[in-house]
Amino acid sequence: MTPPSIDAHVRLDTHPTHPSAVIATLTGVQAHVVHVGLEAADWHVVAKNTLVLARIDHEEPYWAENAARELITSGTAVEITPQLREAIDEEWTWANYPMHWCTRTEIREVSAEAQKIYDDIRHGHLLIHAHAHDGHTTVAVGTYLNTGKSVYLHGENHLRQVADTFDSPAQALVSFERLHGDTMRPGPAPMTDTERETAEARTSLDAPPAEPERPLSVQETVPAYAADPGDHAALLDAFLDAHGDWEKWRTWSDETTHAIHESQTLRIERIHDTPAHETAWTVAAYETPVSDRLWHLTATGTTPAPLLQELLDHLAGDGWDTVVGRAVDEKSVTAATRPLVEAGWKHGIDGRWMRWTNLSEDAGVQFDAFAAQNPSSSLATWTIWAGPSIGQSTWALRASPHAPASMIASLATELAHGTGTQRPLHPAAPRQPPQRTMTLPAAVPTGPRPQLPAGRLR
Repeated sequence: MTPPSIDAHVRLDTHPTHPSAVIATLTGVQAHVVHVGLEAADWHVVAKNTLVLARIDHEEPYWAENAARELITSGTAVEITPQLREAIDEEWTWANYPMHWCTRTEIREVSAEAQKIYDDIRHGHLLIHAHAHDGHTTVAVGTYLNTGKSVYLHGENHLRQVADTFDSPAQALVSFERLHGDTMRPGPAPMTDTERETAEARTSLDAPPAEPERPLSVQETVPAYAADPGDHAALLDAFLDAHGDWEKWRTWSDETTHAIHESQTLRIERIHDTPAHETAWTVAAYETPVSDRLWHLTATGTTPAPLLQELLDHLAGDGWDTVVGRAVDEKSVTAATRPLVEAGWKHGIDGRWMRWTNLSEDAGVQFDAFAAQNPSSSLATWTIWAGPSIGQSTWALRASPHAPASMIASLATELAHGTGTQRPLHPAAPRQPPQRTMTLPAAVPTGPRPQLPAGRLR
């Protein structure tokens, strides 16, 4: 192997606090040569021989790989850490991307143009005269100081584009005031959350303080409905590892994980770090990859691990399918709730609701006859719950009218007979539900099923 012609070594790694940003650590007698080149490519110095690449389009792994290729070609030794290599190789897309017709390459081109506009503003090449809100997004007008060309900008972050050009600042401002006089404000718009996070990544490598370890306590065996939630992420990862007919797909924020069956007619969505009583899991089934949704099921963030495991096990088989157009009838309700009846759970009817509860009345299943006959309603037909009451449940699973009776029966069996573990809370360290910090959830669509990107989805 030919030895490197530049006496320098570059180690590329992910940023400790900003998931998409990349750190370059330089060593070697000629590290300064690489240092100059990376700075010219808009890497930012954060410490001696340490630079960061932070972008608003969250494409840092892609551009870091490009930089690595150029460095290797120039004779510089480059090391890419396993975690950065995983980020480079991982497929992802923006949640709810408005230009859905774009390919991944075209999305990257749009984002690169938005990044250039952002950099021109940040470096003082593009002077923003005024900004406004057009009812949907931020718009602005500014002038390039080196060319004198004035531009009308539309959008924020990775979607910002030059929508129009003008021969002079006066012409641009007159047009902008005519369109946005009511909401027009002088100067640039306030920084977005993305811009603020990117700026932080360029200035600090400090990792958040580690949480003190809590003392371990002895686990006890409890009924499945009273078990701890466990590690939901690990449950889904283990499911994907065990079933090759499912693929993983993520959004850039790492806030949401998607799993799609190879038929593209069944989809799992898990939103990370949701408050306890909010929906963390959504399962949706479709007749074809482009048809309307047939049925769906949701689960809150504190759903016990045994119930989620039973759900995933059921989805791994063929029992999740449903017959198109089949109405919910007495036969399907009886089949779904037979495990509860056989376990001796109490059965009662209250108007449109049929309920089955255990003897201690802290777990149950509810069937809403009204919702069952109104598929377009947002009401849940099936509710599986545990807690003081159905109105004050600790966790809940909710399913739409055409959810397969076999799936409800599997969950009912686990509810009535399954067991799990529970770790008592330490009195000095009460468990608190995690709080969400991101704002881009990718909801499971209720309309036609979108086509997924080609290739293997991680």
